Amino acid sequence: MRGMNSVAEDDLSLLRRAQQGDYSAFEALVSRYEARLYGLAFGILGRRHDAEDVVQQTFISLIEHLEQFRGESAFSTWLTKIATNHALALLRKRSRQKTAQLVEQTDEDSYANVPHPQFIAQWRETPEQIASRNETRQILAEALEELDEKYRLVFLLRDVEGLSTQETAEVLGISQANVKVRLLRARLMLRERLTRVFGDEATRVIPDHDHHH
Repeated sequence: MRGMNSVAEDDLSLLRRAQQGDYSAFEALVSRYEARLYGLAFGILGRRHDAEDVVQQTFISLIEHLEQFRGESAFSTWLTKIATNHALALLRKRSRQKTAQLVEQTDEDSYANVPHPQFIAQWRETPEQIASRNETRQILAEALEELDEKYRLVFLLRDVEGLSTQETAEVLGISQANVKVRLLRARLMLRERLTRVFGDEATRVIPDHDHHH
């Protein structure tokens, strides 16, 4: 892919050195992605020690499968996919709930099912700004926990990790159309919860869904 940024190119040069047995290059990749992967894993699992396990497993997998990276997608996307798979495996093992429904429940993913917001107000900050502030991360994490797994994952990958729609579809094994609808649902559901905390009361609107005056 043309126009790859210098960070991505640097990733590839580090990866090539790591593939040739240069441990310092591997350590450089770890230090570059460790915090990001931890944040993703913690967002999925909600427990520190589980998130730490996922990060370790991801880098163990990276060592074991270095030669399998072919460069069809960005290295960061490939690494995110490995981490997401480890986190989902741990979640399934932990809860025994069918997280596989993530992929199966595509029939629900239409705009017709998008919920009506009950509490509407302009936000003083964007979700990304909220997510980046330490004191609000816990509130966002609690709101995320209330979302169905399939919506939470799409929000984490798109809005927190900054993956594209195509990359998110690739990581989760779903269509780009489903990514878009799930992201819309996730944003609306999170907005509903977070507006109660971050909404500007002065701009609050009480929606009247039943009749017009």
